[in-house]
Amino acid sequence: MGYFDVPEIDYTRYSNRQLAAVPLAVLAVALLVLSGAFLAYGTPVPLGMDFAGGTELNVQTTTAEGDIGAAFDDAPESVTGTGSENQYIVQFSSTDSQALSDQAENNLEADGDAEVVQSVSSTSASFGQDSQQTAMIGIAVAFVGMSAIAFLLFRTFVPSIAIVISAFSDLVIPLAFMRLAGIPLSLGTVAGLLMLIGYSVDSDLLLNNHILRRSGGFYESTYRAMRTGVTMTLTSIAAMTVMAITAFLFGIPLLPAVGTVLVFGLTADLMNTYMLNITLLRYYKYEGVAR
Repeated sequence: MGYFDVPEIDYTRYSNRQLAAVPLAVLAVALLVLSGAFLAYGTPVPLGMDFAGGTELNVQTTTAEGDIGAAFDDAPESVTGTGSENQYIVQFSSTDSQALSDQAENNLEADGDAEVVQSVSSTSASFGQDSQQTAMIGIAVAFVGMSAIAFLLFRTFVPSIAIVISAFSDLVIPLAFMRLAGIPLSLGTVAGLLMLIGYSVDSDLLLNNHILRRSGGFYESTYRAMRTGVTMTLTSIAAMTVMAITAFLFGIPLLPAVGTVLVFGLTADLMNTYMLNITLLRYYKYEGVAR
């Protein structure tokens, strides 16, 4: 297996405070964004139809995309193309699917003999709230399970908490990005966040294992772990970027958002693993905490 050309960073040039300052500052900004959004909107990230409830229409019409919203009494949340000619996904916060279907049939121009409304899906607010709670419990269980495994593997506080903090930051930073970019939280993006926990644990366990359990000096072990870890993460970023771009070009719903969240989260993971985690491990090795 080949490696990307990973440069050997001279970590000796930087103090622990200097290395930790950037990831901790980014984490602090992300927490401020999420806290401010919660106070202003009631939720730290925008909720998609899966969690907030609403109606989704798949329509086929020759009406221009920019004029579709005017066909309804209440403006839709979004109108997106599906990649097929004259087909669009129209989403509403309203759950009155029958009224919305009638308005689409009456006010949108038919595309030949095809029916205007191809399909309708609706999620009630109460069901969406139940789904939201289930998803949050799933993320919490995954995070707690990951933290327990980290402590069981290393059985010492600093190396274990380094993994936990990095994974926490890898979740919080993409969530703040979702708020700023207007990407709604959906079942798909929740799956992406769960994947980020796995990616984060992989890179952090690799780094901790090389430094704490393999022969060689601290920096030699760090560079050895980086050659594998950075290659692994950059490969994943490249794959997710291709997926997001391809899905966007072909009008595949949900995948562009999932791919974008993963790319941003994996980029944050590089920063957290090779700046924040390394800082904590170096402190553990050289400041007497290991005694």
